[in-house]
Amino acid sequence: MAQRVLLITGGAGFIGSHVVKLFVNRYSNYQIINFDKLTYAGNLQNLTDIDGKSNYQFIKGDIASESDVNNVFEQYPIDGIIHLAAESHVDRSITDPMAFIRTNIVGTTVLLNTARKYWKENYVGKLFYHISTDEVYGSLGAHGFFTEETPYDPRSPYSASKAASDHLVRAYYHTYGLPTVISNCSNNYGPNQFPEKLIPLSINNIKNKKPIPIYGKGENIRDWLFVGDHAAAIDLIFHKGKPGSTYNIGGNNEWKNIDLIRLLCRIMDKKLSQPQGESEKLITFVKDRAGHDLRYAIDSSKIQSELGWKPSLTFDIGLEKTVDWYLANQAWLNAVVSGDYQKYYEQQYSKRE
Repeated sequence: MAQRVLLITGGAGFIGSHVVKLFVNRYSNYQIINFDKLTYAGNLQNLTDIDGKSNYQFIKGDIASESDVNNVFEQYPIDGIIHLAAESHVDRSITDPMAFIRTNIVGTTVLLNTARKYWKENYVGKLFYHISTDEVYGSLGAHGFFTEETPYDPRSPYSASKAASDHLVRAYYHTYGLPTVISNCSNNYGPNQFPEKLIPLSINNIKNKKPIPIYGKGENIRDWLFVGDHAAAIDLIFHKGKPGSTYNIGGNNEWKNIDLIRLLCRIMDKKLSQPQGESEKLITFVKDRAGHDLRYAIDSSKIQSELGWKPSLTFDIGLEKTVDWYLANQAWLNAVVSGDYQKYYEQQYSKRE
């Protein structure tokens, strides 16, 4: 019998797949249920190396569907939830905010209600862990950092929907006593990231000699965190975090977008054995995004002091590892760009049902 049964939502996504693999491989006595709707960003090819492991189960479902979520709780004695499922791309939230409200706000509330229903206020050994973003805090000036006490000031439909879900999770802790914990992380990068995001998009465009689009003048600053370091922080918070608490996870690694892309161009020139400066010719400045926050930077001293976490990779090493992965996994990238990855579920799972 499994020591714990964990429901990980959004486990076929970029960050989620790294968390699922870490838990499946590290905790053989846990049963890991990966619950994912398989929207455009969900890709089961991210998980082929654990498919078939006895402590891993994939279930296709929608967190905003009460029947889908109830069915999982009926099937499995779930005692822990790591909630990663979310719409997360700012540009998409500007064109279709309702999708973000449904998934991020309604979906989170459905999960909270279902956990309460099945746990029946017997909360010993239970935990609802909600993964959020630093974007809920708004935009920083040239100085200072986001802390766990920074007031919320979301500027896009995406960050507003995540802020709402954070507030709901805290409300269920205070109102119902549901044991919850929240973490807010900075920008992630690494293998398996969907190529609409800045780093994999740029890698793919450089390789194919297509323009690298940079918003405005590239002056926006982000704090970058390697996805493996984020997954390790999630593991620590799930097992050692204090219920009712919030933990900020940052890379202590601020870069202007233009400087990041120039570093990436230098790495790509080296990897592709082409003259230095070749990739930089592809940089193209485009009209700035509406409501584009200038700077994000996280103070992660709380998780470092309380739980002993810190980033394991410097950015130059992490970025080079990321480039190496994309160049070595061209078939994965081609499948995502062409949309063929969305056929994997039907090929692999239809015959099992």
